Amino acid sequence: MFKARPLLSALVNHRQRLERNGGFSKLFCMMSEGSIDQQPAKLLKRANEENEDSTEKVQATKRVKTDEEHTEDEKKYPKKKVVLLMAYSGKGYYGMQRNPGNSQFRTIEDDLVTALVKSGCIPENHGDDMKKMSFQRCARTDKGVSAAGQVVSLKVRLIEDIIEKINENLPPQIRVLGLKRVTQGFNSKNNCDARTYSYMLPTVAFSQKDYDTEDISAFRLEPETLQRVNRLFSLYKGTHNFHNFTSQKAPSDPSARRYITEMSCGEPFVCSDCEFAVITVRGQSFMLHQIRKMIGLVIAVIKGYAKEAVMERSWGEEKVDVPKAPGLGLVLERVHFDRYNKRFGGDGLHERLEWDREEEAITAFKKSHIYPTIVETECQEGSMVSWMSTLPIHDFEATSAGPRDNKDLKQDNADKGNDSD
Repeated sequence: MFKARPLLSALVNHRQRLERNGGFSKLFCMMSEGSIDQQPAKLLKRANEENEDSTEKVQATKRVKTDEEHTEDEKKYPKKKVVLLMAYSGKGYYGMQRNPGNSQFRTIEDDLVTALVKSGCIPENHGDDMKKMSFQRCARTDKGVSAAGQVVSLKVRLIEDIIEKINENLPPQIRVLGLKRVTQGFNSKNNCDARTYSYMLPTVAFSQKDYDTEDISAFRLEPETLQRVNRLFSLYKGTHNFHNFTSQKAPSDPSARRYITEMSCGEPFVCSDCEFAVITVRGQSFMLHQIRKMIGLVIAVIKGYAKEAVMERSWGEEKVDVPKAPGLGLVLERVHFDRYNKRFGGDGLHERLEWDREEEAITAFKKSHIYPTIVETECQEGSMVSWMSTLPIHDFEATSAGPRDNKDLKQDNADKGNDSD
């Protein structure tokens, strides 16, 4: 207090000397300019800091709010293990299975997961890691292959009107047709006993090799030819080594042995002026391209490019050149859970995994989305006729075990991850 008075007196005297010398105004201007320059910078810095703090607080609030909403959703709609019955037209899709990191190759599961997130059935972070929802498909389908009875198992929030809300976020060519609760340990792939596929094709595929395919609408399948076709398909029944009917499988690989219970071709019918028929095959499981090659080899025999003996030889140790029919007409019709139904279907807690009530919806979807796509694409693009023209290239008598040409290997690599099962 007492020391401040002399100091103040000294400052006043110093100011008076500056004023007399004209230096006070200069000093004041320099101080003022410095203050003016520094003031906006300080204010801007303080504003930025306040904005950053405000943004962080808003983000933190949003995170807390989102976490609270998720917690509320989980309390209101706890996650339960279910199976979804799906139907889809595979045209324009690179198969069923999702391929993380390959967003340009759209798959059925890509659109399904997006719909599950948007409808609120699963948290958003589950879409990035499907293991978090215990997701499993019953069968992987190739590029372009359709399904009328695909089944996937996963954990979802059982929200109200769940099927309708999922379908609202799906394109018309993909539909969820049914939902059922299952046991916690259920896995749609491992619990599946068998799979049934159908293959729709123009009957001109069974014409002789010298038949003029310019006008396929004129061809009609003879009853005798149909009988022979079915006799050849019946040879596939039982357990055989199908190493020649897939890629990169050695004859000694135990997984190449597959069990077929049924395979036959139905009566032909006319659609859009062309005659078609549907082949049905049921087996325990199928490998990459197996069904298409089974059909391709029979077509080669019927047309006269190969002898019947090649079929039995194809199950042996030697390498046989087996042609692969187009993927367009292949449809996953149904998957079977006989053992699961026997064990849990009558326990009073779980439903049998059968879809009798959904049969009408399945049939309607096939008529509106699957069959028209197959018929229209075949009539416009002629995939079967184009493929038939490649049959003379195959050497059905060769038994070489050497490497295949680069074209086949490139095609197999392109189809990796999209195998039938």
